[in-house]
Amino acid sequence: GMRAADGTALPMRAWLPAGEPRAVVLALHGFNDYSRAFERPGRYWRDQGGIALYAYDQRGFGANRSVGIWPGTAALVADAAGAIRALRARHAGRPLYLLGESMGGAVALALLAEADAPPVDGAILVAPAVWGWSTMNPFYRAGLWFGAHTTPWATWTGRGFGRVASDNYSMLLELSRDPLVIKQTRTDAVYGVVELMDRGLEAAARLAVPSLIVYGERDEIIPRHAARRMLERTDGRARLAVYPRGCHMALRDLDAETVYRDVLAWLADAKTALPSGAEREGRQRIAADGGLTGLPPLRCELKRPETAG
Repeated sequence: GMRAADGTALPMRAWLPAGEPRAVVLALHGFNDYSRAFERPGRYWRDQGGIALYAYDQRGFGANRSVGIWPGTAALVADAAGAIRALRARHAGRPLYLLGESMGGAVALALLAEADAPPVDGAILVAPAVWGWSTMNPFYRAGLWFGAHTTPWATWTGRGFGRVASDNYSMLLELSRDPLVIKQTRTDAVYGVVELMDRGLEAAARLAVPSLIVYGERDEIIPRHAARRMLERTDGRARLAVYPRGCHMALRDLDAETVYRDVLAWLADAKTALPSGAEREGRQRIAADGGLTGLPPLRCELKRPETAG
């Protein structure tokens, strides 16, 4: 595990090559998820690229004792900073990258904008969650605010949300059966993550390290207008790869290996052309709008495997 600055032990997973790694990646998982989210990319990058990947269960998630309780943005950011310092010490002289998926992307953005953030060699933001108050419809906002301040223990199951996070049915089924994945979210945690996403959106303007932003063109979770607003704030400083077959969970979708190969190429040389060509029409693809719903023009298609009989 990893010991946070306040003494809290955070469960940790690592995918390590046999020898000294070519580079080290610290990965931050998404909302209600935990470190096992990086099993597939961790193995791939270790085996194909000699990359060491570390991921811990962020506080409030996974196997932590405080599971389900929103820890606050400051604690999440401080934990990530502590992990970077620990990995710098463990792998001195190796390039170190910060990867954030969804909520983890917002934590990464918020951390990198801090004046005293520990240095990293670059950042990979996978569908960063930047759907803050400023991008949200006011009725939705009022409902969240009211809910968080009156019944913070009320839970949201996400049922009837009507949006698909990935086209990978068996992976989603596995998550639904995994006891470490949170199924019922307290209102205060929803409120907290929206606040964090707002911080991430605002922090995007101060993103100064070499960065690769990964989006699935079929992402139904992060509204288009929020994604565009974040890209405007990075002001062309980050590279943007948009995957025509990708959904929100780009590292676990059926086409995930396309993303893995691109990330490996980028880790080897941040200026190289990505093998998939996902960069070519990225900005145009993200500009196509789903109107008020914020949904992408092409939906994420979840194909259930044919059942026998």
